[in-house]
Amino acid sequence: MAEISTKPYLVRALFEWCNDSGYTPYVTVLVAGDVHVPAEYVKDGEIVLNVSPLATNRLSIGNDFLEFQARFGGVARDVRVPIEFIRAIYARETGQGMAFEAPLPPPTRTDGAAAATEQPVALLPPPVSATVTPLRTLSAVQTDGPPPDPPAAPGAAGDRPRLKRVK
Repeated sequence: MAEISTKPYLVRALFEWCNDSGYTPYVTVLVAGDVHVPAEYVKDGEIVLNVSPLATNRLSIGNDFLEFQARFGGVARDVRVPIEFIRAIYARETGQGMAFEAPLPPPTRTDGAAAATEQPVALLPPPVSATVTPLRTLSAVQTDGPPPDPPAAPGAAGDRPRLKRVK
């Protein structure tokens, strides 16, 4: 039995979290393969889509595809994105969400040789562009060393540092 991917479940969970919190869910999609989106809105091989219930019609987040109908420039268009090409889902207002690895587009060959024997390259997190808000969950990760000391509250030099509770 093949292992079932957790990605569609995480996408659905973060989508519901955004809606329950009153945020606007956005997805960043790598445009390649079987991705059907309006080509005129693709920039640098990616597109950012508002997938909120107010912006979409017939939204379906299945185990294989994210599908919906939305208006682009006033024209209703069908969108179909394989789940594997979703690079991130996040709240527009806060930038909180999750980034995923997405497959690399197939390499283009000009010499006519088959590219099937080439090995895939490890993926890096998606680049941050002017249209993509950095994800807070990724920026808060510390990779080495002990945690930093909390900043001391302003006051006299003999005062004990005070922690500020953040909710």
